[in-house]
Amino acid sequence: MRKLTGVVLCLAFAATPLAGRQSKEAKRLESATFVVNEIMQTPEKGIPQDLLDKAVCVGIIPSELKVAFGVGGKFGRGALVCRKGGNGAWGAPSMFTLFGGNFGFQIGGEATDIVFIVMNPGGVRKLLQTGVKLGADISAAAGPVGRTAEGATDVQMHAEILSYSRSRGLFAGISLDGAVLRPDDDANRRLYGQVYEPKQILMDGVASPPPAAKPLDDTLGKYSPRGGQAFPSA
Repeated sequence: MRKLTGVVLCLAFAATPLAGRQSKEAKRLESATFVVNEIMQTPEKGIPQDLLDKAVCVGIIPSELKVAFGVGGKFGRGALVCRKGGNGAWGAPSMFTLFGGNFGFQIGGEATDIVFIVMNPGGVRKLLQTGVKLGADISAAAGPVGRTAEGATDVQMHAEILSYSRSRGLFAGISLDGAVLRPDDDANRRLYGQVYEPKQILMDGVASPPPAAKPLDDTLGKYSPRGGQAFPSA
């Protein structure tokens, strides 16, 4: 009986850290949902509706950002969500990290939210590569702000990624040139309870959205229920 009790206690203590790690991903998705809501509630100062409707994916890095001492630059963790098939309902998220670059993640010591939209299937495929460098391996530009993209430049209209930042309530386009984006495989494994490749999650539709992702999917669906561009057949 004592041995059985000992085994049960060991399992309980072993499960506690895992549950804590899982909650980090859920919290990150909750924070991402809040960021999208805050940005899109003011159309005059948000992502242009016509660009959001064209986007096949949206990436959000909530302001839980850290300085990468010994490495240089800043570091953040976020979630990337794509439309199912490229033009369907919003699907399961894939977690990622973003670091480096010549931009600032902090303004006046205050953390900044980062949001970017992926404009075509080719951009998604490039992002699925390990260690893709924005502005080099994939074209990226600071995104225009407003109700429509009528005043967007030619560079912005042809970029595969349009990126934005939000700090102190100010939402504006920001260049992510030089930043490196990588899949966060450990976070995905904790979120789904098994191993999925980012392509399986974002393009193949193999993974079902976990419960923690539903509020984010619902929020994206509220502001852009349809759009995108169908992923080509493999």
